Amino acid sequence: MSPLAVTRTLPLDATTAALRADVANGLTGTPKTLPPKWFYDARGSGLFEDITALPEYYPTRAEREILIARAGRIATLTGARTLIELGSGSSEKTRFLLDALTGLHTYVPVDVSESALAAAGEALLAERPGLTVHGLVADFQHGLELPGTPGPRLLAFLGGTIGNLLPAERSGFLRTVRDLLAPGDALLLGTDLVKDAATLVAAYDDARGVTAEFNKNVLAVINRELAADFDLAQFAHRAVWDSEREWIEMRLRSLKEQTVKIPALDLAVHFDAGEEVRTEVSAKFREAGVRTELDAAGLELREWWTDDAGRFALSLAVRR
Repeated sequence: MSPLAVTRTLPLDATTAALRADVANGLTGTPKTLPPKWFYDARGSGLFEDITALPEYYPTRAEREILIARAGRIATLTGARTLIELGSGSSEKTRFLLDALTGLHTYVPVDVSESALAAAGEALLAERPGLTVHGLVADFQHGLELPGTPGPRLLAFLGGTIGNLLPAERSGFLRTVRDLLAPGDALLLGTDLVKDAATLVAAYDDARGVTAEFNKNVLAVINRELAADFDLAQFAHRAVWDSEREWIEMRLRSLKEQTVKIPALDLAVHFDAGEEVRTEVSAKFREAGVRTELDAAGLELREWWTDDAGRFALSLAVRR
């Protein structure tokens, strides 16, 4: 069996430092914000897995449909010997690509969680003993450095996660990706598509309340890690479609006037009744917009695939 290698490029205290900075900056700004990456502790990750199985949450099923239908074509077009996946998590959907890429030598999952990388890597090696797995503990938004691996390489960013980045962040991210790609390499990008507001809002505000619990988990993380005293029962989940910006916003609304203390930051945060904290932006895309953003970053859109219902898209792009 090939060994599992894990390289850490994030300092051990980077997560705590980033959380402290994000909470201090986000909760003292106007309006108040918190980055969505702090949903994903062990409990939050489990809740998100539950969300992906909900009837209202179509993106995971739609992207899986495309991967099943197009993985062979992706393999033919790229001939990839290395697959790099940003925000790999459990690497579940990646298996469709791994099965199709018959000449694959190395898989490089990239995630901030070392435990998630180790668990996914060990599972993959048990299934594919000839595969080399090199996990990278890194934040793909900050100074990503990839290990030396054989080309051509396919860099996958799935799940529509790019929609969580604001436009300026997306622009910077895509330029970084362009600089990482050598001639012959390719980017496989997942994007959720613009559709009717009712479908979009339901996907982020399910009838069972799982997404509401997931949203509030960010407050539980802050309570645990920074000794804060958020009363989760005093905040309500909201999902709002912004038709001008074409994105969903997840928010937490304070149900009363209250002050939350965060001793680790020596900070007291006042909330008016009805005041909201934005916890996530999830942009939705159109083909023309994706093409424009890729082009501005020096990338050329080569292939565009959607599921049968036209809800989600995978794009294959190369460096210009």
